[in-house]
Amino acid sequence: MIDIKTFVEGPIDANNYLVTDVDSKEAVLIDCSSSRLEFLTEIKNSQAKLKYILLTHGHFDHILGVDSFKNEFGVDTYISKDDLSQVNLAPQMLQMFAGLMPVEIKGINKFIEDGAELKIGETIIKAIATPGHTKGGMCYLIDGKLFSGDTLFQGSIGRCDLPEGNLNSIASSIKEKLFTLPENTEVFPGHGDKTSIGYEKKFNEIVNY
Repeated sequence: MIDIKTFVEGPIDANNYLVTDVDSKEAVLIDCSSSRLEFLTEIKNSQAKLKYILLTHGHFDHILGVDSFKNEFGVDTYISKDDLSQVNLAPQMLQMFAGLMPVEIKGINKFIEDGAELKIGETIIKAIATPGHTKGGMCYLIDGKLFSGDTLFQGSIGRCDLPEGNLNSIASSIKEKLFTLPENTEVFPGHGDKTSIGYEKKFNEIVNY
């Protein structure tokens, strides 16, 4: 059994999820959008034992807090190797889209591949590569819950007009990988409200174009 806490953080209100294995109290933070003191403190003061930071992709609004969290907790931070280019672009994109001074992210130290598995306690985390929004987009399936980053939203999909975005790739990722999951799979996206695979298969007009 897992516990999920949502933190809306960063300059573009991205969802960050603290997912905790209830028995062991081991936890993973999915995306890390800010180094806001209150965000750090709330996780530090929780009973969760942070074990990993897993990034869904390398856009600045999902990785800005990585260095501060790594300094505070000393945990490994994972991303797809295919999104290193996005991490390198993040300072420029931060300035362009948020009007903020460039910040270089140095705390990412591990790579994760499609199908890889990690554990918090006895709970398995499965990585699912979903290129399209970015070349190295990654979703994470934990105890029947899908953390979809900016691949799949409620009634929408991630934009594909940024560097290395590809509409055909994201449509294939969703249809061939995500829509094969059970329809009752809850989806926790990188922005906005949660949804389900069944709902999106039926009502997501962008995917079903």
